[in-house]
Amino acid sequence: MRNHSQQEEDTEINMTPMLDIVFIMLIFFIVTAVFVKEAGISVLKPDAETAVLQKQVSILIAVTADDEIYINREATKIEALRTAVEKLHAENPKGSVAIQGDEEADAVLVMKVYDAIRDAGVETIAIATETN
Repeated sequence: MRNHSQQEEDTEINMTPMLDIVFIMLIFFIVTAVFVKEAGISVLKPDAETAVLQKQVSILIAVTADDEIYINREATKIEALRTAVEKLHAENPKGSVAIQGDEEADAVLVMKVYDAIRDAGVETIAIATETN
């Protein structure tokens, strides 16, 4: 009888290695997750019938109706935009840039933003729109 109860105590399952693996997997998924990037301000994007979904957009730049430029939730002057884009593009050279221009934003300013991005060496530039 004594031998049987001692054998039951020895056959317990050790959960520590399984918990270690679960935590390692959790850390892996958190680190490799794709996070949604935001420009920092919401804009009313224009409608377009020919909109195409863009993948791997790494930099979002918003141009508001008040002609303000936001990149990574910070207001930026047009003069500093090229440098900021160069820095962010160096971190992820395969990513593209999307300009979120408000319907009421000045078209000349949006084109200046486009030119600054192109001058920063980014080849893939998209204009964000809403689909009809």
